[in-house]
Amino acid sequence: MGIDIRTAAPEDASAACAVLRRSIEECCALDHQNKRHILDAWLGNKTPQNVALWFSSSCNYALVAESDGELVGVALLTQAGKLSLCYVLPEVLHRGVGKALLAGIEAQARRWDISVLRLNSTASARQFYERNGYINAGKEQSCFGVECDFFWKKLDGCSTDGGARFCSCSAQ
Repeated sequence: MGIDIRTAAPEDASAACAVLRRSIEECCALDHQNKRHILDAWLGNKTPQNVALWFSSSCNYALVAESDGELVGVALLTQAGKLSLCYVLPEVLHRGVGKALLAGIEAQARRWDISVLRLNSTASARQFYERNGYINAGKEQSCFGVECDFFWKKLDGCSTDGGARFCSCSAQ
C-alpha cells in the first residue's frame, strides 16, 4: 500500500470529513461507547463546510493521506502548537498512515518554530501517541463529553533565540 501525504486543500473537505466521521464512529467506539448523544456532539462540527474553513485558515496547517487515489487520513496543526486532528480510516490502522501524517505535522511545527506540540487523545489513540514520543500529562474532559488524555511532545530543532513567531522555547 503506497501512501502519499500532501497539504490539504479546501476541495478535499468532503472526503476529509468522511474520514473524520468514519474514524470517530468506527475507531473510537471505546471512547463514545456508541452513545448517540456523545457521537452527535463529537461529530457536530465535522461538516464539509467546517473542514473547508479549517483547511483554508492561514492559522492552520492540514495534511491528507492518500492511498490508491482515496483519501484515508487527515491531520491538522494550529499555529498555537495544538494537534487538533489526526484521524485515519479503520482499514489503514497500523499501516503507517497516522505516523506519516504525524511526521508531516511535526515537520511543519518545526518550520513554525513551535517547540512543544500539544493534543488531547482519545483512549483509542493513547498508545499511538505514546509510541511516537508523546508524554501523557493526565486526564481532561473534552467539550463533547469524552474523557481524554492530554499529551505533549518537545520537538527537537526548535529555534532557541526566543524571537520566533510561534516558538515557546524561552518558556521551557
